[in-house]
Amino acid sequence: MKGLACPADFVYFFEILPLWLNKTLAMSVNIMLEAPVGALAELGLQTNEPIHYQLSPSELSEQTAKRNEGVLNDTGALVIKTGKFTGRSPKDKFTVKDELTADTVHWNNFNIPMEEKYFLQLKEKMIKYLSGKELWVRDCYACADENYRLSLRVINENPWSNLFCYNMFIRPTEKQLENFAPHWHIIQAPGFKANPAEDHTASENFAVLSFKHKTILIGGTGYTGEMKKGIFTMLNFVLPQRANVLSMHCSANMGKAGDTAIFFGLSGTGKTTLSADPNRLLIGDDEHGWNDEGVFNFEGGCYAKTIDLSEEKEPEIYNAIRPGALVENVTFFPGSNKIDFSSKAITENTRVSYPLSFISNALEPSIGKIPKNIFFLTADAYGILPPVSKLTAGQAMYQFISGYTAKVAGTEAGVKEPQSTFSACFGAPFLPLHPGKYAEMLGEKMKAHDVNVWMINTGWSGGPYGVGQRMKLAYTRAMITAALEGKLDNVSFEAHPVFGMMMPTECPGVPAEVLNPRNTWADKTRYDEKAKQLGAEFIKNFEKYASGVNEEILAAAPKI
Repeated sequence: MKGLACPADFVYFFEILPLWLNKTLAMSVNIMLEAPVGALAELGLQTNEPIHYQLSPSELSEQTAKRNEGVLNDTGALVIKTGKFTGRSPKDKFTVKDELTADTVHWNNFNIPMEEKYFLQLKEKMIKYLSGKELWVRDCYACADENYRLSLRVINENPWSNLFCYNMFIRPTEKQLENFAPHWHIIQAPGFKANPAEDHTASENFAVLSFKHKTILIGGTGYTGEMKKGIFTMLNFVLPQRANVLSMHCSANMGKAGDTAIFFGLSGTGKTTLSADPNRLLIGDDEHGWNDEGVFNFEGGCYAKTIDLSEEKEPEIYNAIRPGALVENVTFFPGSNKIDFSSKAITENTRVSYPLSFISNALEPSIGKIPKNIFFLTADAYGILPPVSKLTAGQAMYQFISGYTAKVAGTEAGVKEPQSTFSACFGAPFLPLHPGKYAEMLGEKMKAHDVNVWMINTGWSGGPYGVGQRMKLAYTRAMITAALEGKLDNVSFEAHPVFGMMMPTECPGVPAEVLNPRNTWADKTRYDEKAKQLGAEFIKNFEKYASGVNEEILAAAPKI
């Protein structure tokens, strides 16, 4: 399909062209005014049970409690358990392979193809399952920039999943709801299970995305993050191709002078924490687009990790846990409804969702200017990478495509060795296109606007996990602040001997001895050996991308 050149074309594609590819959306405005009953009937959903439409957070929380599906904590937030699944299940996520996707999607272990007939079969089964049930329906938007805004209709079988959508997507006004016509549907039914042999899924749970039918089906899992990441995956396909917008798995904030910064990083690297800076305006914590004018949030809320959360370290997130927030898979201190944020009894991936308005310094609307600084965040559990370093354009592209972090292997007794994780563009599971497409767009924008690119290691110093110590959050914040305020512009730098990035020899608020990671190791020879080993892992991982990148990027590989 021919790419579209400008925002006006983008809106035209979704709102004016005949919806010949999507019968489920080909409804007249008159039918849509009867939403949700008339619109659900068009989908085949028939029920005599209540259909709860656009309920408030307090109503949804009350219903959840009455159904014994959740309780309120001591600050009034709703606390629920998502069931068997406490995180995404990438191996159970499918994309329908059809005339729109066959030659455009980068088919791999994350973009797993499903034939259209099995998608339609699953959809029919889900509609039959939901018919006759009590339902929760919400109309909402994705994309803060109205030039790219897409309307969504979400159908849930429980109230707390609907609360998640209230928190995470953009909330229409009553006026906007009068003529609301969805571009996309999410049909989510945790209680519905697929038959793998019959439905060609990998297991009973699934998430299936059809670009042709503009529908996301989610079944067999109550993990709410599947809904938000389904929409993110959709935007990662649509925006780069049809609107020339770079879609990014990043957080973003803006200084009072209008200087925008974006933060790339995998889960656990500090993306949400570091963007929630009380001295800067929060644009968003996870998903953004970069167009010719600036950066805009895809979402209307935040989905923050809560493991080891404290008011001292992360006051904005801590204070967002109040009425309207949805907290997932935490436990309470015995005999109380006070959350024990240190507990991993259910999962380490404990989460809270809340509207952006819960953050005192959130930017409204959540749209920023062209970025001046980009930060790549890694939690290097090997203790090899410097806590702050500046990257050339070639190094930036190499690191972006690599998408590195190293996590602690697990929580089992005696397991101490870190595990390297490489996720292209810091979001491989959500990228339908080849990573080179996103990398190429980022490179063009970086060079066109002369953007500074920094790598920040929020991981270990003085040795690997089990030997060294985690970098202090106060030091990390000081390094980022120094970069944002231009206080690293005139200091001296030295090159890392293996990775080549430039390390400042001084930084306000940070002891000089921690800036070069080799200096923090008692055994310098051991550091040199481990640095080369990590460099070799980078090189091996990059082999699958090497044929599709230029010499500038290839030259940025580690030197071992």
